[in-house]
Amino acid sequence: MECRTGCGACCIAPSISSPIPGMNGGKPAGIRCIQLTTDNKCMLFGKKERPAVCINLRASDEMCGKASEEAYSYLEYLEKATAIINI
Repeated sequence: MECRTGCGACCIAPSISSPIPGMNGGKPAGIRCIQLTTDNKCMLFGKKERPAVCINLRASDEMCGKASEEAYSYLEYLEKATAIINI
């Protein structure tokens, strides 16, 4: 499956713990990646600086849904379901 042009949900909803150029500590969930353009395209796509987690993420019907809003909701759900709770 190809990514939906202009979606950007996977660059906003999940946290990324590995360094990203311009975000050395990664990024928290719900925060736009600094490498995401205003029209929701990755400025690192196809470049060696792109984090491995981003390179390895593959679009799927389940993850992407029928619209960007569905993709964001699904990724937000996964983020919350897998978050480590500090007690």
